[in-house]
Amino acid sequence: MHSAGIDDTQLFRTLFAAYPDALIVADAVGLIVQANPAAAQLLGYSIDELVGLNVDALVPDGIRPRHAAYRESYGHNPRSRPMGTQMELVAKRRDGSEVMVEIALSPLQSQGLPLVVAAIRDIGAYPRVKQALQRARYSEHLAQLGRLAVDARDPQVLLQQLPATAAQALEAEVALVFLLEPDRLEFRVAGGVGLLPGEGLGARVPNRPDTPPGYVVAHGEPVTVTDYRSETRFRVPPAYLTDGLVSALAAPLSDRGRTIGALTVCSHTAMRFGDDELRFLQSLSNLLATTVQRAESEEALKHAQRLESVGQLTGGIAHDFNNLLTVIQGNLQVLEELPALAGDAFGQQLVAAAARASRRGAELTGKLLAFSRRQVLQPSAVDIGAMLAALAAMLRRTLDQRITIEVHVAPGCPPVLADPGQLESALLNIAINARDAMPDGGTLHFSAMPRDGLPADLRLELDPAGPRNGAYVAIAIGDTGAGMSDEVRERAFEPFFTTKEAGRGTGLGLSTVYGFVRQSRGVITIDSTLGVGTTLTLYIPQPEGAAPVAGADAAAAGSVPAGLRVLLVEDDAEVATVVRHFLESLGCEVTQVSSAEEALPALSADAGFDLLLSDIALGAGMRGTQLAHEAQRRMPALAIVLMSGYSSELLQADREALDTWQLLAKPYSREQLATAIARVVRRP
Repeated sequence: MHSAGIDDTQLFRTLFAAYPDALIVADAVGLIVQANPAAAQLLGYSIDELVGLNVDALVPDGIRPRHAAYRESYGHNPRSRPMGTQMELVAKRRDGSEVMVEIALSPLQSQGLPLVVAAIRDIGAYPRVKQALQRARYSEHLAQLGRLAVDARDPQVLLQQLPATAAQALEAEVALVFLLEPDRLEFRVAGGVGLLPGEGLGARVPNRPDTPPGYVVAHGEPVTVTDYRSETRFRVPPAYLTDGLVSALAAPLSDRGRTIGALTVCSHTAMRFGDDELRFLQSLSNLLATTVQRAESEEALKHAQRLESVGQLTGGIAHDFNNLLTVIQGNLQVLEELPALAGDAFGQQLVAAAARASRRGAELTGKLLAFSRRQVLQPSAVDIGAMLAALAAMLRRTLDQRITIEVHVAPGCPPVLADPGQLESALLNIAINARDAMPDGGTLHFSAMPRDGLPADLRLELDPAGPRNGAYVAIAIGDTGAGMSDEVRERAFEPFFTTKEAGRGTGLGLSTVYGFVRQSRGVITIDSTLGVGTTLTLYIPQPEGAAPVAGADAAAAGSVPAGLRVLLVEDDAEVATVVRHFLESLGCEVTQVSSAEEALPALSADAGFDLLLSDIALGAGMRGTQLAHEAQRRMPALAIVLMSGYSSELLQADREALDTWQLLAKPYSREQLATAIARVVRRP
């Protein structure tokens, strides 16, 4: 039925002009014959400029050859294609900028002339995409600050940088760090940007519930202010209102149950902060609190067993930080695979940068746990000759060309029994120290040779659990650098001890190596002479009998049986979401609960579960190890994987676990989860 006075042609022209998506009509050779106003606005051209333009001009240079091939193929077989299925989902504007888009194609046959209508939709403003990219940026900021926290021994460096990062990332005008004085009666403004009158650096604020930081500390939880003008929970300083501040977000600075201050950001915009911003600020506050507490604990480290003290210091953040990294890495992996970002070079660049940053965050935690001997090692038979050859090749490409690298491995040198990743990291750590000792060049020498026993003075250093056959491989790394004095050599393995200038090192390098070697049931020695050079020798055990070979389980990833029924027990909702997505993408059927008490009723012989995947720390109730033992009693054939962000928990679980169980350290990737599952479900 037609409305009076409007024919089909007029109606279609009106629809074409009013359509909210960009519409372009192109002929068989790609020339644009018609465009609507939405297309002109999206692409930055006038309609007259678009007409007669080849569609290749709207394709970024990097993907233009692929686009031309696709267009030619499409011309031979034109068909309707809906939004979101094409890989190159980026359009180039007139000014050269790019925009993320979805494109739908519809072939037309008009009086024998082949035409194609392209509907183009800007998805860069989609809330889902914007949120994912914003989270990626938050993770990048957090990882950078985590690295700074480890590298800078002085907490003042972080106190200066963190407020600036918080203000920049959250687009806030004011960011303040309040630290409680030792008497806990006042706060001191220890850092900030956009400081207001009365709250400059060093200013004092009473620790009372009617002050902004006092309210946060008194309640011990984050606080959101939607509008200072209507705030009644505490007294708003007049300077806040005078400056035009409207909304705010604050979090207590807490570490291991002790609150030491508050972190606050303020904005001139109402309702500025949401859940993602709240989680980011909490992560920043946890990082800052841990760093400040670490600085306060360094004096105690001089009078205590240093490795154990630092292990406790880092253990307080390991679980939360690794849970956070699990969420970050998992969501980044999902984000990377989204069709909407598949062809977006800039979006992929952001995701890749955030993924690298989150991996660095995991490495930081691992580095701090290593020298306290609280890391979970996965020893296997390592071909030390191949490892040294690969390491030397990499160093030749990256070190100063004035440094000559030599490698000598004894013929028939046996493998060593060690965690391959940690061993390579230890060797690289020593090599970097050697480079720093040779600023004008020199020789870096690697060697490996078997040893039937240890020198007499080293035997007493071994734990009783050392290998009985006394078979080792001596791996030596020598340099022709400045050498060490006797005093420096005696302290070389102490945590936080460094001879480098401020900002150049943490003093964790050789401590990390020492902890790894001892945990691997080996010993390490230093031979150094001033002006001559330094040689570090690692005595690493040889495998006894058959030992797993590094990489032997690589094929396990991807061998998860389809339809595997999994009971997932995880009390952190965001972590559970990531793990569930991983499991479902591996073809598993997932039942999710948040506590052992919820899991127990489901663990019956007729429940049909093939695998129990549980966190170890499950709040105040039953622990994951207890749940696993009870589950195994009820269902002997049930495969079990336990996971945790606490390295010490995994070590304890390793002593309690059955040989058939698998332990998985957070954060982990989907592939690592698949490998762990494949190992347990393949066992009889």
